Amino acid sequence: MTKITGIETIRTRADGTWLFVKVLTDQPGLYGIGSASDHYRAKVVEAAIENVTPLLIGRDVSRIEDIWQSVYTQSYWRNEAIGNTAQAGIDMALWDIKGKEAGMPVYQLLGGKTRSAVAAYAHAQGDSLTELEDDVRRYWEEGYTVIRCQLGNYGGGGFLDRANARGPKDHWPQDKAFDDDAYLQAIPEMFAHLRDKLGWGPKFTHDVHEHLAPTNAVQLAKLLEPYRLYFLEDLLSPEQVGWYRQVRQQCATPQAMGELFVNPHEYLPLITERLIDFVRVRISKGGGITQARKIATLCEWFGVQTAWQEGGDNDPVNQMAAMHVDLASTAFGIQEENHFKPEEYELFPGHALLEGGYLYGNEQPGLGIDIDVKKAEALLDPDKAAKSHYMAEDRRRDGGIVRP
Repeated sequence: MTKITGIETIRTRADGTWLFVKVLTDQPGLYGIGSASDHYRAKVVEAAIENVTPLLIGRDVSRIEDIWQSVYTQSYWRNEAIGNTAQAGIDMALWDIKGKEAGMPVYQLLGGKTRSAVAAYAHAQGDSLTELEDDVRRYWEEGYTVIRCQLGNYGGGGFLDRANARGPKDHWPQDKAFDDDAYLQAIPEMFAHLRDKLGWGPKFTHDVHEHLAPTNAVQLAKLLEPYRLYFLEDLLSPEQVGWYRQVRQQCATPQAMGELFVNPHEYLPLITERLIDFVRVRISKGGGITQARKIATLCEWFGVQTAWQEGGDNDPVNQMAAMHVDLASTAFGIQEENHFKPEEYELFPGHALLEGGYLYGNEQPGLGIDIDVKKAEALLDPDKAAKSHYMAEDRRRDGGIVRP
């Protein structure tokens, strides 16, 4: 019986937004790693891991499900982003250890491969239609078949310059204002342009980033139906998911939702009522591999697919954890691609390889990825890591916040 002897945390990336867990055991050289990254609250997650560590010292590492349930209830209140992330990091590390003890990759322990590689979708963007078209062409030529299309950055396509926004005379300082009608005009025009120039070969997605009022969200889904999207992402905020019933009643545009979900009651109705087509919970925010495989099984029974969230703030360890679930799940649809800097890849021997629109892992036992602690410590910039990070704060013409 291999026992847990300690849990270490490793904070890295230049800005300190990556956090990793290292579960140590009483077997010489045997440990597991997991992702507990939270771009905005890394220090808070680190404290949560330190808080739960004494509960796990001496536990049998093979009892992954029991440990998951124990950590899930240890703070009484549950199903929140910080607790889930801390729990996920530990859970991934335990699966890593189990694979190493078995001498098998984690996907083998989950039932074995159901596909040869993991399809990924690219992120194309441009400040103009021509720039976006060029970026889409670049990814298409690289081999991607599914490409996300965005005008500009977060919420792009729906912003008015402050001078033209007709805001109140005492408006709060802001360079631009988000406007639903501007967005409803720009995004269908964007896809009309792309289909005209690129035809029907590429499969397109688009991320709304939950910016629209519910009735306008329904309208956008209807307007985009002629362009046959692969999926429309995050059309509604988690607080307004009930509106997916209206979307489903009025159009057939495929829906992807879930990167902000942390509570099963957020995604259970959407899956069991078949109101979405892809669930996009991040592996670490959902509670780790143990919970992700349960979500994937639920999706399989209701004809919903997985598209685990892998935004630009994610990390190579979480990416590998998602890949193992993808390889073993028949509910897999697609995974979000993520590029990292060369100096970041150097921290992770065995990291996934992204080539021609597909992610490839390896056949090493466990997750197949490790972390070079010395390089991780060297990459961290203490001054940058000391700063707090906050989500983009978009506002409407009157100064009201747009809830992402």
